Amino acid sequence: MPNNKCKKRGNKNKEVTMTPPNEKDTPIQDYEDDEIEEMQEADLKKLIRTLRSSQKQILELQKSLMDKIENLSRENEILRRNQNEMKQLVEQETVIVTRNHNEVKNSIDQMKNTLESLTNRLGEAEERISDLEDREQERIQSDQRKEEEIRNLKHIVGNLQDTIKKPNIHVLGVPEGMEREKGLEGLFSEILAENFPGLEKDREILVQEAYRTPNKHDQKRSSPRHVVIKLPTVKHKAKILKCSREKRQITLRGSPIRLTADFSSETLQARREWRDIAQVHRENNCQPRILYPAKLSFVNEGEIKTFHSKQKLKEFVATCPALQKMLKDVLHTETQKQGHQYERR
Repeated sequence: MPNNKCKKRGNKNKEVTMTPPNEKDTPIQDYEDDEIEEMQEADLKKLIRTLRSSQKQILELQKSLMDKIENLSRENEILRRNQNEMKQLVEQETVIVTRNHNEVKNSIDQMKNTLESLTNRLGEAEERISDLEDREQERIQSDQRKEEEIRNLKHIVGNLQDTIKKPNIHVLGVPEGMEREKGLEGLFSEILAENFPGLEKDREILVQEAYRTPNKHDQKRSSPRHVVIKLPTVKHKAKILKCSREKRQITLRGSPIRLTADFSSETLQARREWRDIAQVHRENNCQPRILYPAKLSFVNEGEIKTFHSKQKLKEFVATCPALQKMLKDVLHTETQKQGHQYERR
């Protein structure tokens, strides 16, 4: 019987050694074989109860650990599943990003190529525009040279015409058909006899040629054509025109006529352009005269001023406040006319 107890105690002792060393319940002592032999039955019962309690606690602890392990396993599985899902998502996003990156890269390459092509085309266009601008500038310069040559030629032709017409006199207001009896030369001799008896006796004044201009008579024209009288020298023409200015009223058979110098169309136009300005000077007693071939002369502050062009007149007027005030309206009108002519061109 004691031997069985000892065996049981030995088994109990083995179970006791399985209790965790940090257990807070009643401490379990390690007994030697001799001590076990000496233990009373009450002590053995107490030891068994302690062993049972420890065993129960160990089982509970084991169950708790198993639950925690199971929970950790589940959580680990969830984490692993989530990790796999995340990995798949990352792989998908990586594929999408890579594809988008490639598309963007291709788009950028296309844009670069397009931009390079546009840059090249723009360069070519700029070169063409530059060439066209150079050609246009050359054309403008060529046109300006041509216009300058045309003006010079017109000026030369006008001077030649004025030189040819310098000895001529224009007779205005002679009725059509009056020359049928005596001819135009006879009519001119009649004009001299009627208005300048002293000149009519001057045998040096000979009519070299007489004709109407234009050559063809226009029936619709109300006024008669002008008569051109060609004299031998300019001196004779000047003498007759001087007498005409002094007499002022010239007549032919009692009808008023006019005697003027014969000029080219360009010179006549230049003389006409002085008319408005000469009229203003005449109204202000500046004694204006239009000199040969197309110069304006007037008296300003006791001095005779002569101008070949309106530009020179404008420059002089800018320095003279009195003339500025007097010619303000007429010069402004001339400026407007020039502007309208430029717009028509």
